[in-house]
Amino acid sequence: MPDPSTRDTTTTVVLLATTPAARLSCGDGTLLDRIGDQLAGPPARDVQVVTPGGGLGADLRGVAKIARTATGAVAMLPADLVAHNEALALLLEHPARDTGALVSHGVTAGPTRPPVRVEGGKIVAAGSSFHVVPEANATFRGVLQAGGADLTTLADVAEELAELADTGKLGPVTPAEAVDLLLVGLVRTGVAVRAAWLGPLHADRVAGQHAADAAVAGLADVDEAKVRLDTAVKADDGFFATYFVSSWSRHLIRPAAKLKLTPNTVTGISIGLALLAAVWFSAGTQSGRLAGALLFYLSFVLDCLDGQLARYTRSFSRLGAWADGMSDRLKEYIVYVGLAFGSADPGIWPLAVAATILQVVRHSIGYAYGGAVSDAARSGATWGRPPRSLQEPADARHGPGLLRLAERMDSRTIARWFKKIIVLPIGERTALIAVTAAVWNARVTFLALLCWGGVAALYQLAGRIARSKR
Repeated sequence: MPDPSTRDTTTTVVLLATTPAARLSCGDGTLLDRIGDQLAGPPARDVQVVTPGGGLGADLRGVAKIARTATGAVAMLPADLVAHNEALALLLEHPARDTGALVSHGVTAGPTRPPVRVEGGKIVAAGSSFHVVPEANATFRGVLQAGGADLTTLADVAEELAELADTGKLGPVTPAEAVDLLLVGLVRTGVAVRAAWLGPLHADRVAGQHAADAAVAGLADVDEAKVRLDTAVKADDGFFATYFVSSWSRHLIRPAAKLKLTPNTVTGISIGLALLAAVWFSAGTQSGRLAGALLFYLSFVLDCLDGQLARYTRSFSRLGAWADGMSDRLKEYIVYVGLAFGSADPGIWPLAVAATILQVVRHSIGYAYGGAVSDAARSGATWGRPPRSLQEPADARHGPGLLRLAERMDSRTIARWFKKIIVLPIGERTALIAVTAAVWNARVTFLALLCWGGVAALYQLAGRIARSKR
């Protein structure tokens, strides 16, 4: 099994042509031909077709074999799927190459649309004809991808499910449910499965010629170009970024693409504007603080735009991801220095240093926890991947009361925004710095950062502790 740290970005696609519907007529070929053509384009993909023969157990063991030898993410989808190109891209061309599944809101569950429950952007319960999902709020639409770090778990799950299916312990499941069962297995073994929302796009499995014809015809009802632009903007961003930046920065995406600007170029310009903001802040005048506040805001706009442009053009790179994350910290700390230099307050530098240390600690809380969970998952630690039985037909909620309260808040719009704001994300910090510096002075800015940042740190720490006990 290759080391996950050495995996490349090539996605292996397992196309399950195990149902008669895969041979239904579609244009000049079949549904299998159609989806094969869709998968033939970039990025680089290794498409492996699993044909009927041997039953569900054999199909699952085939998936396990591919997962154990793959050098990148592995995507699994049925050949009887009729979907927009953009729908497939939500997973297959996502920059993270992570573990995720295509899901949809507000669609009645059925044999080809098993129920799932999504909380906090992750699938926390998944169903099949055997597995029940209480309080389901979405449906799975047939496309599942396992990131490189989760391939060993995928292979283990596939082999365990194959054994259970062969011995009849999963009831009358059929080869048509192979992907559904794999999703159930990944979720129940504790893998973090990102919910990739389908939105207005179509992705439907079909069982007959009439349904296939209707599904293909229905694809024309959606403007994929518009959806591509819409999905370039983060759907789950912070309050300030959503309403005061992305509401208009989206109109810059296509012009930037036409000018052939790269995301890294936009990141560089963003850093330049932050440097200019720090210079104006260092002047120590009211007009200087106003100019600095405006430049710092525009710097954040470009910080959002670089990600939007990357998602729109699908021009992702590891360097770009690293540069984007580093630039956020760099710009913020440079502005701290500019504000401190421009203040005549003799006690401003201790406040600036304290604000910097607090931000470093807050980021450490988040990254250290994520790294610990990832390391535990790779090493097989039970607390990193809590075992759950694949034979239990029902799935129940569990977890500490604090965590369940936080999850319930996600279902209420006002509470959900409160949760986002209280952690003082980069958008809210930008607004806080810009407004307090422009209206008052650097001392007020640093005191505001320390007070709000302290509350955010305690909230984050409590959340990490609660999740670690889940």
